[in-house]
Amino acid sequence: MQLNNKRHIILSIAIIWVAILFFPSCHRKEVKLRMDAINNREAMPVLDAQQVTTLISDSGITRFRITAVEWQMYDRATPPYWEFPKGIYLEQFDNMLNTSATLRADYAYYNNQEELWHLTGNVYATNVNGEQFETPELFWEQKTERVYSDSAITIIQPPTPAAIQAKGEDAKGTIIKGIGFESNQEMTKYTIRRPTGIFPVDD
Repeated sequence: MQLNNKRHIILSIAIIWVAILFFPSCHRKEVKLRMDAINNREAMPVLDAQQVTTLISDSGITRFRITAVEWQMYDRATPPYWEFPKGIYLEQFDNMLNTSATLRADYAYYNNQEELWHLTGNVYATNVNGEQFETPELFWEQKTERVYSDSAITIIQPPTPAAIQAKGEDAKGTIIKGIGFESNQEMTKYTIRRPTGIFPVDD
């Protein structure tokens, strides 16, 4: 009976020592992981805003309106960037604050240093002439005011004024398809690098 009691005592002491050695180790590991996460400031957004609508000005003139479900700013990253993981809707204004172009995408990334937008996933744009642009990927360089894509592009043009005058409501627009695209940022002067077809809107 005394032998069994000694065994129980020895076993209890062993369990206590294991607990003393093991749990502080876990605690130290948890603290280290937390400290690493805090020290990696580049991976943490300085701003994570929800349901955002904001205006962006240039030289005191309002140029753009951005609407997004979520807007994350990584100003400490190299290079600093903005991310719109749940999509973006952007309106561009002329000097009279009229909408000159719109742009929508499922995902957007903006490089602050290069002033370069990268939009992906159901990218859809319109211009002041009523033309519609659809592509899976689009780049927009604000410094050079250039928009381009190496992906498939579909442009839907409305009927021309001459066609409307001649045919009225029966006037049809045109669908232009191709691979690769380049334009000014207003999307009014553009080139399709590899056209693949021109079709009536009904098709």
